[in-house]
Amino acid sequence: MPEGPSVRKFQLLTSPFVGQVVAKVGGSSRKINVNDLNALRLQDSQVHGKNLYLAFVAAESPLGPAAEGTVLQKEAAALACSAVQGGQEQVCAPHPQDGELQELQPSGSEAPDAAEGPGNWLRFHFGLFGSVRANEFSRANKANKRGDWKDPVPRLILHFERGGFLVFYNCRMHWCSFPRAHPTSDILSVEFHRGQALDALCAPNPICYTLLDQRYFSGLGNIIKNEILYLAKIHPLTRGSLLALSDRERLVDCAVQFTSDWLHRKLRGQGLHPYIYQKEQCPLGHPVMKGAFGPSAGFKRLTWWCPQCQPEVL
Repeated sequence: MPEGPSVRKFQLLTSPFVGQVVAKVGGSSRKINVNDLNALRLQDSQVHGKNLYLAFVAAESPLGPAAEGTVLQKEAAALACSAVQGGQEQVCAPHPQDGELQELQPSGSEAPDAAEGPGNWLRFHFGLFGSVRANEFSRANKANKRGDWKDPVPRLILHFERGGFLVFYNCRMHWCSFPRAHPTSDILSVEFHRGQALDALCAPNPICYTLLDQRYFSGLGNIIKNEILYLAKIHPLTRGSLLALSDRERLVDCAVQFTSDWLHRKLRGQGLHPYIYQKEQCPLGHPVMKGAFGPSAGFKRLTWWCPQCQPEVL
């Protein structure tokens, strides 16, 4: 499942299309009627955690303040489109057969939008290998299990009046009245609240569960979880209540720094070079352990850790 940095990049790909009218639509989605988007104007584009939100209005409607002056669109204007589109991330979630995450299943800690039902905001939540492409289609880079070289099937295609187009892959979409935004928990937001995060890490649950709780670490996913636990030298099953304040502070520092660095690498078209994720050895040459951990009523996420660098705390 794409994590915060990836979805932030998706938003930057959509921003140049804000203000344009949809001229033609396509896609395989059965969750929405894609034809409803025809002749609508893309009014705004926002990202919150792992969710992308696009606002649509009637073509004759003015753009209004929602489409003007947002922080992310100022970012988009400042970045070259070629840098944003440069290459697909080289490290992604494990293949579906690895059993880390069922396709398009929401995280147990991620509640649905407060305003379900009709609205002018279309919410996108991406599954494994979900992505957004601007002015290009995704092509198969290897054969599937049956040996076929089939290109991914888009869930939604938006062709715009000026000739460009956006393509959305492996995502769940629904209409809502407004974005569900909690910037104090968004790991990439300037409003991210360290104190709130530190308090959440005090919970008596294994620390690897808490880090994936989108109520406190919105946008933080399994790759980031594995990497920052290694960087902070904390065993994934250590209970938060056993961690000293200095350990929790170091973990939050690692989360903010790693996530920000990953985003900047993406915007430069560079891949991620993980320390521990999907590795057999840690950077110091120690053998790496692998297990699937998660709450009894939730998903089990694949976890990699070094028993020597990340000793278990009992």
